[in-house]
Amino acid sequence: MTERSIAPEGFEGYLRDWKMSPALVVGDLVFLTGMTGAGPEGTVNPDPVVQIELAFERVRIVLEAAGARMVEMTSYHVGLQDHIAAFREIRARHVSEPYPAWTAIEVQGFVTPGTLVELRVVARIEGKTE
Repeated sequence: MTERSIAPEGFEGYLRDWKMSPALVVGDLVFLTGMTGAGPEGTVNPDPVVQIELAFERVRIVLEAAGARMVEMTSYHVGLQDHIAAFREIRARHVSEPYPAWTAIEVQGFVTPGTLVELRVVARIEGKTE
């Protein structure tokens, strides 16, 4: 089974700086690296809504580049109860039936200070057969 990296334009830093793929395709499955709401050069807006929207936008870009659909998501949160309502509302705009499985976990922190949310996603390339 072959593996290939997915690195859309704007995600080159993952490969260059961190030596990790934004996503790795294995068969018909796509495993995304955790996507946060950190902006260019690691800037972080303190507004959780801005961070959540950006994290989902980054997931969307990678999934589109892979031609894949989300099947499972784990969201990691600093201050989960402080923004879970906003998270659920934003998430609802980014998923469709059949809805992906989802687990939300409270954590103490992330690599980039100020980050409140990170999304771990597994997706499937639709219509791909091997």
